[in-house]
Amino acid sequence: MKTMTCIEDLRQAARRRVPRMFFDYAESGSYAEETLRANRADLERIKLRQRILVDVSKRSTATTILGEPASLPLALAPIGLCGMQHGDGEILACRAAQAAGIPFTLSTMSVCSIEAVAAAVDKPFWFQLYVIKDRGFIRALIDRAKAAKCSALVLTVDLQILGQRHRDIKNGLTVPPEWRFANILDMAMKPAWLASIARSKNRTFGNISGHVPGMEGVNSLSKWTADQFDSSMNWKDVEWIAGQWGGKIILKGILDVEDARLAVKTGAAALVVSNHGGRQLDGAPSSISALPSIADAVGSSIEVLFDGGVRSGQDIMRAVALGARACLSGRAYIYGLGAGGQAGVARAIEIMRNELSTTMALAGVTGVDKIDRGVVAA
Repeated sequence: MKTMTCIEDLRQAARRRVPRMFFDYAESGSYAEETLRANRADLERIKLRQRILVDVSKRSTATTILGEPASLPLALAPIGLCGMQHGDGEILACRAAQAAGIPFTLSTMSVCSIEAVAAAVDKPFWFQLYVIKDRGFIRALIDRAKAAKCSALVLTVDLQILGQRHRDIKNGLTVPPEWRFANILDMAMKPAWLASIARSKNRTFGNISGHVPGMEGVNSLSKWTADQFDSSMNWKDVEWIAGQWGGKIILKGILDVEDARLAVKTGAAALVVSNHGGRQLDGAPSSISALPSIADAVGSSIEVLFDGGVRSGQDIMRAVALGARACLSGRAYIYGLGAGGQAGVARAIEIMRNELSTTMALAGVTGVDKIDRGVVAA
């Protein structure tokens, strides 16, 4: 893993190792992928001030997120189907995050269940919740997250319906994979991936399959969302979920100042400025372009987190400078997971930590709390 010097190296290794349908699932955006591309392009346009002759011999990337210590301002974002990037993927990613001292978020659409992850790790993790029509199942999921001692509930608020992802349709994405000739041929050429899946007992949607009447054999994400996701979801549902949970809630999917102000009124502990990685409303602005106005409007009332295109320590620096308390990153660690399992995720985190530390030094900054808009070049 030491020869993997940047996230792009991990991405290329994952592309070679993971079957196309699952690599494309993590890689792709919705429709023409305009917003997906904008997330990266707009981050890269932000230039940092190079400062010299500042004593940076003692510097730290440490911070707090939701009042808890973190070794750097980063959390691993909720990503569905981690267990199809590598066998037991959610467990391995959570272990890597906890060893690195940062939060891990388990997706509702995970392959390894809440219980399987909780049994395999030593510390609490965050659980991400999608709202579906069956409120009894929502209550049950929340109760399961409580029983697993999850420390925060990440409520995704931008996915009442699924933005069409062309690559998933073309690839016939299912979990486990359909036995199409093209799929069989592709998987046969990925022996390391096959071996990791063969070693795992988790091969379907662990939090869902067998828990919802009529969905015992669910294997299609698109079918699940079409049948079950609730397009009538509104702010009253957020209040109901907060009452059911009773703990820290993070609202993920805020991209508008007006919505951010409404989020504050719910009493949520944090919000995530996010466009779902460019996977929902194509043509929406990039997350980084929305961040400053949201941070200015509500940053004194709620922790503002950032998600969308984070691939480096420089990106973390940019987001923190524009008002984020910390970043969530999904694809960066998924590439690590696909490339090398737990060691790959650990390497992805290490790469971003080292990049952040170096960037801070060259910008004349000694602590995360000293990163502000002054580090951004005019």
